[in-house]
Amino acid sequence: MDFDWTDDDVRYRAELRAFLQEALGRDWRGYDKTDHGAYKAAAGEFCRKMAEHGYLTQSWPREYGGQDASAWRSAILSEEIGSPYGEPRGSQYMNVNWIGPAIMRFGTPDQKAYFLPRISAGDVTWAQGFSEPDAGSDLASLRTRAIRDGDDYVVTGEKIWTSHTAIAEWIFLLVRTDADEKRSKGISVLLVPMDTPGLTVHQIPGVAGEGAFSNPVFTEMRVPVANRLGPENGGWAVVRYALAFERIGVAHYRHAENQLNAVARAANARGLGDDPAVQAKLGEAWEAIEAARLLYYRVVDLRAKDAPPSADTSIARVAGTRAYQLVADAADLVLGEYGLEGVGRSRFNLTAGITSGTTEVQLDQVATKHLDLPRPHVGA
Repeated sequence: MDFDWTDDDVRYRAELRAFLQEALGRDWRGYDKTDHGAYKAAAGEFCRKMAEHGYLTQSWPREYGGQDASAWRSAILSEEIGSPYGEPRGSQYMNVNWIGPAIMRFGTPDQKAYFLPRISAGDVTWAQGFSEPDAGSDLASLRTRAIRDGDDYVVTGEKIWTSHTAIAEWIFLLVRTDADEKRSKGISVLLVPMDTPGLTVHQIPGVAGEGAFSNPVFTEMRVPVANRLGPENGGWAVVRYALAFERIGVAHYRHAENQLNAVARAANARGLGDDPAVQAKLGEAWEAIEAARLLYYRVVDLRAKDAPPSADTSIARVAGTRAYQLVADAADLVLGEYGLEGVGRSRFNLTAGITSGTTEVQLDQVATKHLDLPRPHVGA
């Protein structure tokens, strides 16, 4: 069995590298995210260049602006775009990886006609309204209410740890539309413009960077029923489908690999390359990266075969998180505390176990969906 890339894949990778070098420049070191306007403009310009060259939504169906490219082409793009200095697409990686596919699967004809051309052209930015102060990554316990009032929903509640709100034009919002239902039942998805009256965003200061996370608050915010994605009280199927795409939408192992290479170069420059403790740390991190790569490839292979979403995405996500953390440990040993900042550390290392569902939530999915273990009884 041949596990190597095809000749066409090799050519595609070379073409993509040449495009990225031209579009970003040889010395690209990430965006200045403290200037939200400049950040949004630069990321948008890059995404429009990707769209013009057919890269942005290449794996989408042609009817929605894609090229019907295989899942493996998308994997190659994720690897090559995996800069140690951040995601060049900005928040638009979410549009391509899971927001667009969710709209394709569950959207009305009007929603598809409105949103999908804008996403495939690189002309719209989104935020994700999932986690809440009293729910965190346990999305099924969310409390943000959406009460039907004629042709509108009246939304009251709040979200937490929401990223990209400073540049977003829309938010993909999870709400509870039936207060009598428990857990995953009674949840719906709303597509909400960020300038909707009643929506206020509070920034959350923290070590991940000023403006990295926010706390959107909804006070009797009115959202048209026409903006609901999928059936009322049927949002859990939408979010499960979306998260299956999100958790491996970025090749985190490639980000970690780039960081680890920089740490190894720093170790050699400091005369630490032959230190057994340093070698052990670097080797442990490299093993974790390779494990994450193979588990990611497994999910890509399942997707290329049109297999339904499975717990394999959670397994790959946990492996990617572990790779980030071990690279950070190696950097701390070689360069001291926060050493990766000097070699292009993505601050995602600090939050890798939280975003896209905490590691504990991912492990719960692995236990129940992959290992078929019983859920513990509450209070046991």
